[in-house]
Amino acid sequence: MVLLHTEGAAAQGNVGPSPASFDYFQYGGALTAETVPSAGHICPSDAVQPCILQGGGGLVIRAGYRSRSPWYLGGAYEFSRHDSSNLLVLPILQQIRAEGRYYWDQGQRLQPYLLGGLGFALYGDEWAAETAGAVGALGLGLEFQVSPELVVGGALAYRPLLLRQWTDSAGQLRADALAGFGLAHLISIELGVELRDPLPRW
Repeated sequence: MVLLHTEGAAAQGNVGPSPASFDYFQYGGALTAETVPSAGHICPSDAVQPCILQGGGGLVIRAGYRSRSPWYLGGAYEFSRHDSSNLLVLPILQQIRAEGRYYWDQGQRLQPYLLGGLGFALYGDEWAAETAGAVGALGLGLEFQVSPELVVGGALAYRPLLLRQWTDSAGQLRADALAGFGLAHLISIELGVELRDPLPRW
């Protein structure tokens, strides 16, 4: 009995703690591609000038708190270069978002999650802000745990973009609806890498 107990204790000592038993500071980056299935009031059908906001791609930098429960709460900064039909020299859409994820944790390395977000957006030429507004996010993602400290994954999300009315360099009035705002609809795809640092327990 003593020998069996000793062997069992030694075997358990070789097993590390489950990643779900810690709180983490999780941070990383992702490549993103955004399509614009409908530019809405930003590119109205009766506009004389072509659409100033079309598809593009860029980079996301994010950091947040991953709890032992299925929740992640954090923030993200994203910038993406878009096609503006040559109305802008370097059209950049910037987004600053608060984000949340809910994981379906089944004790496996591959975990799906539901994501949501809300934040602030800027759009203009060469990092300038010609207009600003709000942006949201709702979608689904997958995360694969390469190691306790490293995860890779991807996400697909719908993003409503509400920008304030402005007149572009060609003299075209944009987003002239909804009490001085205009709504566009974006779809984003992300592929990223994130690191996790265990936080000390209270």
